[in-house]
Amino acid sequence: MIAGVLLAAGAGRRFGAPKALVRLYDRPLVAWAAAALGGCDVVVVVLGAAAERVRGLVGPDGLVVVNPDWAGGMGSSLRAGLAAVPAEAEAAVVLTVDTPGIPRAAVERVAGGATPASLARATWDGVPGHPVVLGRDHWAGVRAVARGDVGARAYLRGREVRGVECGDLGWGVDVDTPADLDRLVELMRGGDG
Repeated sequence: MIAGVLLAAGAGRRFGAPKALVRLYDRPLVAWAAAALGGCDVVVVVLGAAAERVRGLVGPDGLVVVNPDWAGGMGSSLRAGLAAVPAEAEAAVVLTVDTPGIPRAAVERVAGGATPASLARATWDGVPGHPVVLGRDHWAGVRAVARGDVGARAYLRGREVRGVECGDLGWGVDVDTPADLDRLVELMRGGDG
């Protein structure tokens, strides 16, 4: 079993609104991310800011977890998400809500063949990004270092992480500001961003 873990708890301070609620082509970013994880056996959606408003956008298949410490940063949301993954899962595919240019095909490519020992991440034209695959053997170590706005980065540093190129499938652009969203729209329309 492969679980998806969607981190969607932030307030989106730089954006000016919770990014889970931001719309791209009249679809909220949380819906884009949930669709990207749609091939996973279960999807854990970690909410925080505006949780009740976002919950209704998740869909019936998402296992919603509300992180009471969401304001403390992505680390606490990653810990909450991993804690909610069913015991039979061999690996978790972690995706952030602010990467709507990442399609399901990229998630499937990165997660392909995942085992409890796996560490893998997408690269976008050679630049590491999301999604990140964390095999179950690594969860305790990730939870131990995931603090503040640092998710698994500190854990992955210095370890052998399989890079999986996905630049031919979509765009790994982080949407942190309205200008970033405009840039992604331009890329999706075939511009050079």
